[in-house]
Amino acid sequence: MSIKTYDAGVKDYALTYWTPDYVPLDSDLLACFKVTAQPEVSREEAAAAVAAESSTGTWTTVWSDLLTDLDYYKGRAYRIEDVPGDKESFYAFVAYPIDLFEEGSIVNVLTSLVGNVFGFKAVRHLRLEDIRFPLHYVKTCGGPPNGIQVERDRMDKYGRPFLGATVKPKLGLSAKNYGRAVYEMLRGGLDFTKDDENVNSQPFMRWQNRFEFVMEAVRKAQEETGERKGHYLNVTAPTCEEMFKRAEFAKELGSPIIMHDFLTGGFTANTSLANWCRDNGMLLHIHRAMHAVIDRHPKHGIHFRVLAKCLRLSGGDHLHTGTVVGKLEGDRQSTLGFVDALRESFIPEDRARGLFFDQDWGGMPGVMAVASGGIHVWHIPALVTIFGDDAVLQFGGGTQGHPWGNAAGAAANRVATEACVKARNEGVEVEKNAREILTEAARHSPELASAMETWKEIKFEFDVVDKLDVA
Repeated sequence: MSIKTYDAGVKDYALTYWTPDYVPLDSDLLACFKVTAQPEVSREEAAAAVAAESSTGTWTTVWSDLLTDLDYYKGRAYRIEDVPGDKESFYAFVAYPIDLFEEGSIVNVLTSLVGNVFGFKAVRHLRLEDIRFPLHYVKTCGGPPNGIQVERDRMDKYGRPFLGATVKPKLGLSAKNYGRAVYEMLRGGLDFTKDDENVNSQPFMRWQNRFEFVMEAVRKAQEETGERKGHYLNVTAPTCEEMFKRAEFAKELGSPIIMHDFLTGGFTANTSLANWCRDNGMLLHIHRAMHAVIDRHPKHGIHFRVLAKCLRLSGGDHLHTGTVVGKLEGDRQSTLGFVDALRESFIPEDRARGLFFDQDWGGMPGVMAVASGGIHVWHIPALVTIFGDDAVLQFGGGTQGHPWGNAAGAAANRVATEACVKARNEGVEVEKNAREILTEAARHSPELASAMETWKEIKFEFDVVDKLDVA
């Protein structure tokens, strides 16, 4: 039914969900939607329709409304704001009573907030920009299995970002050759290596064989370097039962960390796996495969800051966040906003970083940001500045594309990172003085000098599609 055919009674019913005099409670879950309504629909009616359809309402009044306390349970559109620089869209702020949601269930929250309402005819586009999870709800969720400090203690690494690399080519290697690539990178100076998101159990490399050869490589690299190492063994599988089978085998082999694709695998599987990791002393690396299908369009979908907050509640010790400077989409200020939301205990509203609400995480551990996607040694000064120490700088071609091989590429990454951290700790503006810092470090590292020469012209300077809405 088109909104044009609504009679006055139906419109009046919908508008009961528009309550501009409502003051949200501390226990309310708050959401900000970017709404692009149909031309003939008022802002108030569209906002009310979103609140109704994502909570207790339907398209008309029903007799069973009288069987419950609808005023208590319904969502309320309580504020409307202009979107800077966009005349056809507006922000609608909606407050939801906490009792609408099952405790500890991100699945239930998202099913309510972004379920049928995104197909509602009264709106042309709809985007969930941000959520404020009340502390009451945060305390019902398990969160990260370990957190940043526990991971540093387990891996015995402090004072700098972790360094990682995704094995390339991501598909087609035999398990033995895959393990060889892992060994070379770890002995060259990296802390972690990684299965890519689509490395599961294909005919050319079944998961058991990969796990065995990879862990042999990890142990050998640890013995030779005297450092703790790890590899993100991807346990994402067709079924939850198979996922846990792979996780148990990784534990038997002595792996300190496993990996999951949380969006393609689903929040139910992810929360179950996080709980298993917490019980079994395993770190959990999270890949965000499929995120751009959901979050890249500036007017429709779910912003990644929401997905990041949901992952923190569902459980993960690492999360891919983009790099700002690499090959993948990422606005700098927006990235800084959701990286803070992953790691800090309290994040204040900051529209300049895309944060629409204060967010209190209580005592929930933080998630390590993973900067991954098209990065190399020339990006390291910016990455150290943007992400700080509590991050993983995750290379791929920027390690394995080194003309002298994987170990030399890893050594270049390590030297460049330590040089930038040292300069930063001495008060140097690392991004501003990047060339001088790297050039000086390369005097003592031929591997770094070669890497700098190899990638000196490689840049990814494309316009960002999803920009912050700031005046």
